[in-house]
Amino acid sequence: MEENIDEAILISARVDVNSQIPINSQILRIAVYDEFKAYETYTKIIEKFGLIQPFVNIKEAEAIHYTALINLMEKYGVEVPINNWASKIEIPNTIIECCEMGVAAEINNIAMYNNLLSFTVENDIKDTLFKLQAASFNNHLPAFRNCVLNHYNNGNNTNINQENIMEKLGEYQVILDDIMNGNVDESSMSKIFSKLNLNMLSGAAVGAATIALLNNYLSKKTIKEEEE
Repeated sequence: MEENIDEAILISARVDVNSQIPINSQILRIAVYDEFKAYETYTKIIEKFGLIQPFVNIKEAEAIHYTALINLMEKYGVEVPINNWASKIEIPNTIIECCEMGVAAEINNIAMYNNLLSFTVENDIKDTLFKLQAASFNNHLPAFRNCVLNHYNNGNNTNINQENIMEKLGEYQVILDDIMNGNVDESSMSKIFSKLNLNMLSGAAVGAATIALLNNYLSKKTIKEEEE
């Protein structure tokens, strides 16, 4: 399997200030590589389960996203990374698990753009990154959230054991407490889902944890925006 010379940076989805690779190159390569990942993930889900929503619409959106980034890369003379995600991605066995994975992926995507934007200087790059982040937050994340909500609201949550959920999320309790106390940001959400081993929990448990965290996050985000 062919790899990129900056594979470690691309997978970390974070700018490395100690790298010899120019910051602009890191920003654009990280962003497009992550959009490749999303596109390939949703493509494989469709191949496995058919033309199901919201994956069809979001897959099409991801293609638009990485095309916009590639246009910027051509402008700034940045080489497009090798898209080697197809051989790396493993798809869950159920649609609900795919939706839960989509929630986690979009939250991580939002956090990634926060990091990239903190290093971005050029206005056209900054404008594009803001738009892509907004699409994840305003469109993709709610779509996957609704997929999860609809599943558990339709009588599929009878096996949820709240005590078991919290026990298995024990090592994340500090982060959970921080979020519930109002210290909420995309980075904190990303930490939870980057550490969360989906194989460790049942689909119902992941769904319950996802909804509890995400509802709290979105409600506080709305309140903050209204106050501003």
